[in-house]
Amino acid sequence: MLGYYTLSAAVLNGDELPPDLAKKLPRYGQLPVTLLGRLAVDQRLRARGMGEFLLLDALHRSLEAAAGIAAMAVVVDAKDESAASFYRHFSFASLQKKPARLFLPMKSVALLFA
Repeated sequence: MLGYYTLSAAVLNGDELPPDLAKKLPRYGQLPVTLLGRLAVDQRLRARGMGEFLLLDALHRSLEAAAGIAAMAVVVDAKDESAASFYRHFSFASLQKKPARLFLPMKSVALLFA
């Protein structure tokens, strides 16, 4: 196996979002998101672009699924600062209450594949 990831439907509390984004969204207590979990690459393939490939594949699948589940963002829980840095490189931003939990709005995902 070269690598893997999981995707699942989840919810995010609206008060976890940065205020500038939260004020642009409907005032629901919880917002639908796609949770990207356990993205991992075989150690022998590190630094060869496999992580980026898997992330882009996950984002593309999340975008396709968003039409059916109305997800407003992709969320990931970074296991450490190195992982968080990887996601920040792709424009993920930290949530207010949990800095290791990062998100990328689905509008930003759509722009990647426009």
